[in-house]
This record gives sequence, structure tokens and C-alpha cells, in this order.
Amino acid sequence: MWSEITRSQYERLGLRYASDLTDEEWKVIMPLLPPAKRLGRPRMADLREVLNSILCMARTGCQWRMLPKEFSPRSTIQRYFYGWRSDGTLPTENHHLLMAAREAAGREASPSAGVIDSQSVCAKQGLPKTTESGGIGGFDAGKKVKGRKRHIVTDTGESLVGAMVHAADIQDLDGAPALLASIPDALPWLPRLFADGGYDGPKLTEALTKLGTWTMDIVKRSDAARKFVLLPRRWVVERIFAWFGRNRHLAKDSEETIESAGAWLLIASIQLLSRRIAKASNP
Repeated sequence: MWSEITRSQYERLGLRYASDLTDEEWKVIMPLLPPAKRLGRPRMADLREVLNSILCMARTGCQWRMLPKEFSPRSTIQRYFYGWRSDGTLPTENHHLLMAAREAAGREASPSAGVIDSQSVCAKQGLPKTTESGGIGGFDAGKKVKGRKRHIVTDTGESLVGAMVHAADIQDLDGAPALLASIPDALPWLPRLFADGGYDGPKLTEALTKLGTWTMDIVKRSDAARKFVLLPRRWVVERIFAWFGRNRHLAKDSEETIESAGAWLLIASIQLLSRRIAKASNP
């Protein structure tokens, strides 16, 4: 909550743009980026400026061609973005930052429980099976949303563990197994998940038996409730979605591929985790 005390803690004064990395945040992220290749032309791009460009685009929602001119050339930024998206750099970086953020908060590096949920987002003037730019899309009959669905797993400390984007017409019961299968094997102590009633059913229970020892705890809203009720555990994932919503690039889904759509979720998470770690090391 913003107040006269907390505002001074989170103001990013002295930076060129509020989305730019501070020196402390860059120290956290820099060791996790791929090193320069031994063969070929020497690396000329400044990776900090490349990452600042991507974070600026995520925060403001601008197009590639609308990035400020003081950043690296658009073709250079795109080459690194698509490269990191495809070679596993972004999920690996998010995984390491997740463990570092938990340790900075005085917790075990590997979470022992998580929360799963999904968010349907509109595609700009998309057709029932595509988005404006083409690619996979669908219609979520429950939310009355035409576009794609962001499916995520978080730990109980409000950090992203895994994410997947798929068509909005895929139900949570059908999308959950693929998401859980994509969670890194380096998190073996995450067998318990909290979820809403949309994940309740024998179909998902049977699918989870093929993926390991997953336990799904369903947290349901009381039928007698007539107004907003803060439900245990489930509020964690809703808060993550709200934080991601501060990035205008995530307000809608205008990406052609679901791989790029998922990459922007990881970028928002990396930004959030790096700030937490930097703040914990310099309170």
C-alpha cells in the first residue's frame, strides 16, 4: 500500500527511465546471462542496455519500432529477446532468481507448496481461433474472453515458479498437466498445490498420477458468501497477476506466438524478483 513512508522506498529516482535496472539489480541479473560465444564476432552490444530496452517495452507496452532511440538498434534487441526466449535463458534465470529471492527472505530455496491459477486475456480484435497477429487463440466461455489463457504456478511467497500460455478455450483441468510437467526438475519438493474449484475433478487427479506425487488442495468459496471474501492461499496468485498487470505489454496479448507471450510473463517475473533481491541486500 502506498503511503508517505513506502513511497520513498519504491521511488526510482535518478534513473533515465523507471524501468531501467539499478546497479544492485544488474549485479543480481548479470551472472545469469549467457556469456559471449568463443567463436565468431566479438560481442559489441551492452547487455544491460539490451535488458533495459526489453524492460522498457514490457512496462510501457510500446512496439519494437517505438523504442526510444538511445537504446540499442531494434534488430539487436530483437535478436537477444528471441534468442533468450528460445534457448531457455529466461526460464533458467527466473528459476535462479526464485531461489535467491526465497533465501533472501529467510526461506528454503525450494518451495514446498504452490498455488495454481489461470488468467484469460483479450487478443486485440482477434478471431475465435486466432489473435490479431495470427497464432493460437480461443474463446473462454466462462470469462467471456476471446484470446489466450495465462496459466501459472507460484510459491506461497508470491514468486513465479512456472508459466504457460495456451488458447483460452482450453479448460484449467486440461491445461494444468502440461504446465506442471514443465516445472523444473530442480524443484522436487513442490508436491502440494492450492487451487480453486476449476481444478476439482477425477480427470485432473488421474492426469497428475502420471506426473509424480502431486497433491491438489481445492480452496472453495463459500456458497453463502455474497461479497468479496479473501480466500486462504488463493489470494497469492491473484496478487501476482495484479503485479504483472502493471506492465502494459501484458494488458492484452498481441503476440503472434504463444512462446513470445510466455516470454513476457517471465520478463515481468524477472523484473519483480531482481528488485526484491536488490532491496533485501540494500534495505
